[in-house]
Amino acid sequence: MNNYLPYQVSGFNALILIGIGAYGYFQSQTPSPTAFIPVVFGVLLLAMNSGIKSENKIIAHIAVTATLLILIGLLMPLKSALGKSDVGAIIRVSLMLLTTILALVSFIQSFIKARKERES
Repeated sequence: MNNYLPYQVSGFNALILIGIGAYGYFQSQTPSPTAFIPVVFGVLLLAMNSGIKSENKIIAHIAVTATLLILIGLLMPLKSALGKSDVGAIIRVSLMLLTTILALVSFIQSFIKARKERES
């Protein structure tokens, strides 16, 4: 993952959130508007991606905060899917969690790298 820049990982995460969130809503027998929460966050992250790419600190910190909120917010749907033994939902939410964790790790690594560069 060290070869990827935070904006690339965050952009990929945003696309996964949009795609899987929308799929989860439209394939459901009883769709819930809450299924669009990852879609909304994905769109917001995608909108911030050029700011992340240009290393705008404020936008990067907003994006990492949003990514952390997504991570926390996906825990309940995973718990619910596990409780229902809904394999499809478990896979969808797990994939969104995985890409969100990767994006968060990428952000943290870039923040650590930037701090080391400033100190040297």
